[in-house]
Amino acid sequence: MSAPPRTATEAVEAIRAGQLSARELWLACQAAATDDELNAFTWVADADDGPNEEAAALPFAGIPLAVKDLFCTEGIPSQAGSRILRDYRPPYTATVVRQLLDAGASLLAKTNQDEFAMGSSNENSAYGAVLNPHDRGRVPGGSSGGSAAAVAAGIVPWALGTDTGGSIRQPAALCGIVGLKPTYGACSRYGMIAFASSLDQAGPLTRSVADAALLFSKMVGRDPCDSTSLAFPEAIELPRSERLDGLRFGVPDELTGEGVETGVRAAFEASVALVEQLGASVERCQLPHAPHALAAYYLIAPAECSSNLARFDGVRYGLRVDSQDGSLEEMYSRTRAEGFGAEVKRRVMLGTYALSSGYYDAYYGRAQRVRTKIAEDFRAAFERFDFILTPTSPTAAFELGARTSDPLAMYLSDFCTVPMSLAGIPAISIPNGASGGLPVGLQVVGPAFSEPRLLDAAHALELAHADRVKTIALPSPLRFEGNENGAAGARE
Repeated sequence: MSAPPRTATEAVEAIRAGQLSARELWLACQAAATDDELNAFTWVADADDGPNEEAAALPFAGIPLAVKDLFCTEGIPSQAGSRILRDYRPPYTATVVRQLLDAGASLLAKTNQDEFAMGSSNENSAYGAVLNPHDRGRVPGGSSGGSAAAVAAGIVPWALGTDTGGSIRQPAALCGIVGLKPTYGACSRYGMIAFASSLDQAGPLTRSVADAALLFSKMVGRDPCDSTSLAFPEAIELPRSERLDGLRFGVPDELTGEGVETGVRAAFEASVALVEQLGASVERCQLPHAPHALAAYYLIAPAECSSNLARFDGVRYGLRVDSQDGSLEEMYSRTRAEGFGAEVKRRVMLGTYALSSGYYDAYYGRAQRVRTKIAEDFRAAFERFDFILTPTSPTAAFELGARTSDPLAMYLSDFCTVPMSLAGIPAISIPNGASGGLPVGLQVVGPAFSEPRLLDAAHALELAHADRVKTIALPSPLRFEGNENGAAGARE
């Protein structure tokens, strides 16, 4: 085989046809991950840990999988990008990871991330910033930046991330790949190290919409270990639509106007025209409370994180810094002071304040009421439209360090993605050309549990983009030598 497959679905087909060996693909990916120059990984499996011959008969045929560092994996470091969990090795594996391994995926690596998923640039990791493979002087987005960068660089065919306020979709856009945030409850949260429990959701980062559908199809389902998980109402099939005939798309004024970078806006407007060319109708619409989503999110998410992160106290697991005077309170204080980074401390303090006596109703309670209004806005919009279109991120990837001293500017990176998270509805980001030579994303949003139709629409747009819109080529560091029977040989 002269070149590696571009996507996971292509790799599965090649393995089934005998054109590619799952073992050789593993070795190529493992070598590329070990040579990581993007700081995308926090742990990489040994070369001997790859799939066996039986894996080829399973749905995922032994394809290597990278997993964000906040998914618990039994006996493997699961650190959530934080010093307070350095070298923590859980005694169990997260449900969605176990489902993917049972389907035949092979765990290759854990990916770097913003600490406890708090960030939009992957600069908040205790293990250093991840670099964007398209421009190593720029961020890959966050908090699932390690997973996005690894997929975009061609080191792994696909990866698992989490999305709280845009942490799958925004890095997917900035790295030029596909990222799906499922309906809240579609995938189990059991074994995900929690940030904000009413918002966190696992999802795939891939090189194609078909790959996203394939990975997602094995992630869904009711889990007795997670009371918020739900049985998915229908099977997830590979998307095949090539047209959008008869579909109705809404473009919200509130998420497509001021603050969107000129190049991002031009790419978005080209995609709106492309949607119409594919047979759909497009109309302007309103989401009146969407401008308040960011403010509501940065009260709700910190409030939940202040509660969730209280468990990291130096008593049960993770870092422990002993007190100088022997008191328990000082041990707590020293452990959390040394174990948490600046952004985590900022959000814990903000959330604790919002939940404190005398402020709960004024801040947290009001934010929850705004959240309800945002969900109602989407429900009203979906009475008129099948899907909603927005840019995924208002800008392309920004330079490393450009926003680290201005948290508010960093938070604005999530302006287009946070409303969907608050409403608990699915959204997918697909590559949408370039702005200033850097990838940008198009976000397609649907009502709850509409993923099969959402993936179909995204697939049709993906095909049309490949033919009509200038896209950024995705690299691959993997090289194979063909042998006598056509199967892949050793990595060069």
